Amino acid sequence: MIAYKNHVSIAFWCPYPAGGAPSQRFRYEQYLPLLTQEGITYAVYPFLDARTNQILYQPGRVPQKMFGILRGFLRRWIHLFKSWHATYVFIHREATPLGPPWAEWLLAKVLRKKIIYDFDDAIWLRDVSSVNRASALLKWQSKVPAVCRWSYAVSAGNAYLADFAQLHAPRVVVNPTTIDTEQHHHRLQNQETDRPMIGWTGSHSTLKYLEPLLPVVQQLERVHNFKLVVIANRPPDVVTSSLEFVPWRSATEIDDLLRIHIGLMPLPDDQWAQGKCGFKALQYLALGIPALVSPVGVNTEIVEHGREGFHCTTDEDWYKYLNKLLTDTALRARLGKAGRQKVIDHYSVRSNSANFLSLFRD
Repeated sequence: MIAYKNHVSIAFWCPYPAGGAPSQRFRYEQYLPLLTQEGITYAVYPFLDARTNQILYQPGRVPQKMFGILRGFLRRWIHLFKSWHATYVFIHREATPLGPPWAEWLLAKVLRKKIIYDFDDAIWLRDVSSVNRASALLKWQSKVPAVCRWSYAVSAGNAYLADFAQLHAPRVVVNPTTIDTEQHHHRLQNQETDRPMIGWTGSHSTLKYLEPLLPVVQQLERVHNFKLVVIANRPPDVVTSSLEFVPWRSATEIDDLLRIHIGLMPLPDDQWAQGKCGFKALQYLALGIPALVSPVGVNTEIVEHGREGFHCTTDEDWYKYLNKLLTDTALRARLGKAGRQKVIDHYSVRSNSANFLSLFRD
């Protein structure tokens, strides 16, 4: 572990309340006990309160959402004063979801804080979907290079993101999204079953990546007895006979994932997808579930073709390897075992702890 000359304190600035977003949970929240163990104190300052976060992506209730966002801006002014004595300010993705980087500028230029700027997506690009079309116009993606320049260090989720950050930032650390394989994802899937389940997990904003695979699923339904389990905070718009929707819940997350025998992570080959950190694949592999992935970005590092799963580019690929895994229990078990070991060795909290702590080193 790293020795610190003086007492270190960290102010975590994040978009959502604790446990409110996977990116927060797997980028820094699971490391908080480690900070305490190292004698580092911290405080967490979310932009949104729990009430606003709960309704944010629900239809309607526009006045309540607007009022909640205004409260967030007011809280950020309070957070500036609360962060006065922090050694570092760790900003996950953005200080405010809309508008220019005024808070980051004040932290860096007025309060002279050492900013650790953390992101796990290509947030300098505009990613417009049906659920964020209105807010996307106010996102101010052009602020990302400026915040990189003002930062003491950038914590980038993969090499693609790090390459962008290095164009602007004085110090960049590749800090991968990791899994707690000892306390959370600590169970191994039993691949022995009479009815295997193909599965996908994600948010409503990424359901669009799954929908192009439904024709392949419908083809497989004619020859195999299986379920397509979709774990999300909103059901998909397209329905097929094998589909089973499971609402995502923190309390049952691992049990729900362990219903899956084959994990899916389809992606388009575009700049936004290049910045993805392979979180779905990591969750599958950590539980001993082989993953079928689009060979885009970091997916090719997490899943080696034929070792922890398979790469699929065309509909024919998806059909071929799904068909193979649906009929071969031993293959599923072998790939799943290799996948779990890959996560333990390279993408676990334990394997990445020293790297994470190095962010807070002079």
